[in-house]
Amino acid sequence: MNFAIRPATKADSQDIWRMIRVSLMGYQSICNLERDAFGQNPWCETLVAEVPGEDKSKEGFKTVGFALYFYSYSTWKGRKVYLEDLYVMPEFRGFGIGKNLLRTVAKVAREKQCAHLELSVLGQNIHSRSFYAANGAEDITARDDWHYLRFGPQSLTNFISCQK
Repeated sequence: MNFAIRPATKADSQDIWRMIRVSLMGYQSICNLERDAFGQNPWCETLVAEVPGEDKSKEGFKTVGFALYFYSYSTWKGRKVYLEDLYVMPEFRGFGIGKNLLRTVAKVAREKQCAHLELSVLGQNIHSRSFYAANGAEDITARDDWHYLRFGPQSLTNFISCQK
């Protein structure tokens, strides 16, 4: 199947949101993608995968996948890229689109001299864990004993307002 991977533009926002809504399977999302990815000071970068018109989806979509990533920093290793989301519409899986999205993010990481490309996968998402492992990603959870922690909106508010 023919497809192209390219940097997303603001015009791709609706297609990206469509795929985010599907990939989150009903979870509510409260971010502003146009501002955060395509505004004056973007917080993330996005790639899209497009197929030619003759290969469009049953619903008529030509944009069939995306990868959203951002940069962070490690005091031990330096620059790194964090892959927040990689999604390919189910009917377009198995054609190398996801692998090429991942490869393009990896190339960006190398070009930017990043030490790591990191991501998180739900433990129950065996398919994605297998996909990343088959492409060379290591699961460092048990090996390095790192735990992924988060301050949610209420936790942030509580912490900020605590005077102790």
